Amino acid sequence: MQLQISHTTEYRYDHPVDYALQKVRLRPQPSVIQDVGQWSIDVTGGKVETSYIDHYGNHVDLISITPGSDVVAITAHGTISTQDVAGVLGQVYGRAPLWHFKQSTAATDIGAGIKSITQAYADADTPLNGLHALSAAILAATPYEIGKTDATTTAEEALQIGAGVCQDHAQIFIAACRHVGLPARYVSGYLMINEQVEQEAAHAWAEAHLDGLGWVGFDVSNGVSPDEKYVRIAIGRDARDAAPIEGLRLGSGDEAMIVSLQVQQ
Repeated sequence: MQLQISHTTEYRYDHPVDYALQKVRLRPQPSVIQDVGQWSIDVTGGKVETSYIDHYGNHVDLISITPGSDVVAITAHGTISTQDVAGVLGQVYGRAPLWHFKQSTAATDIGAGIKSITQAYADADTPLNGLHALSAAILAATPYEIGKTDATTTAEEALQIGAGVCQDHAQIFIAACRHVGLPARYVSGYLMINEQVEQEAAHAWAEAHLDGLGWVGFDVSNGVSPDEKYVRIAIGRDARDAAPIEGLRLGSGDEAMIVSLQVQQ
């Protein structure tokens, strides 16, 4: 499947900004599940200072704002050809070792709720079936609902709240996998939704590593493993590691962010 994507993030400041630097992870990398066609990053009100591949294999652009600007817009756009491999990325490894993805982070610390929900994995007849059962149990315990959590909500907190979005679902799944001894990681990317070109935000899911099979993806929010409708952008131990954009700025005043995203075939 060939997907066309345009993703713009615009920052507006109520006072001119002298310095701001954004770490941008918006360039998809080729893999067994996707081929990258034409892809570019356009910046208004700033420029790309440098680019590099981080320790997870993500392509990172460092973008600075033009001093004195009150608006900066970052647009990633291009085409991706994808295929359905039932969520199996396989035995693909980079510089980060598997043990690194067994380590908890502040967002994926293991609490009583995480420990309890792993019973779904323990009751299954195979590890793969256990992960599918775990995914279903997480969605049942934390139905998809916008507004109950935010970007700072941890996996354990989302379970206690009893609702969440794709970021929460992925981080709960990751924490649960680590509790049972499996490497797991966060994936940020895009999802084509049938008959809905305009979207409000990018998507996220998780990958767990199984011996003999390698990395396998699980989209808890939709109860499926990623197929040809998904595009992988970045990975990390949690949402912060794989965030499409993160940064800092100097100066007082408020900041407003507007996101425009189109994903279509």
